[in-house]
Amino acid sequence: MENLSLIAAIGENGELGYNNSLIWRIREDLQFYKEMTMGKKIIMGRKTLESMPLKALEGRQPIVLTSKPLENCTNLEVYHDLDSLLNYISETNTEFMVVGGSKVYEQLLPYVQIMYLTEIKREAYADSFFPYFDKEEWNITEIGDFLDNNVPYVRNKYVRKRSKIRQWEN
Repeated sequence: MENLSLIAAIGENGELGYNNSLIWRIREDLQFYKEMTMGKKIIMGRKTLESMPLKALEGRQPIVLTSKPLENCTNLEVYHDLDSLLNYISETNTEFMVVGGSKVYEQLLPYVQIMYLTEIKREAYADSFFPYFDKEEWNITEIGDFLDNNVPYVRNKYVRKRSKIRQWEN
């Protein structure tokens, strides 16, 4: 889907988080996240929503994909099944960005056109992981090589090769 992208920070083994929290708190990467998601519709799972401070949602339009009912969901769009969400995305001329967690990344990755991955050059203890993807299906451009508090990382932009894009058909 041309209007669906993704952003994530992952460790060497795809580590995303532990105990419903981010593993790494890299100031520059959080700023990049803010810049890339501002003004966009951001798609997340229920646990990601619960882990985010309200400030992280300001200036963005949150969409939650969850099989469970949500209480007190003001200013949120909620979808309880993937097909309904994909149908909405395909019929809407706006940009959507997937922001987590691992289950939502896994469900939407086949439809994503662009990924912005901050790839931390470290391993960490984790209980949630980014889904496996075949790098041969993507054109990769390095955005930058960084070091923050002795944590080395690289940021890459992945653009899916045309022949590998999965289209939504309802």
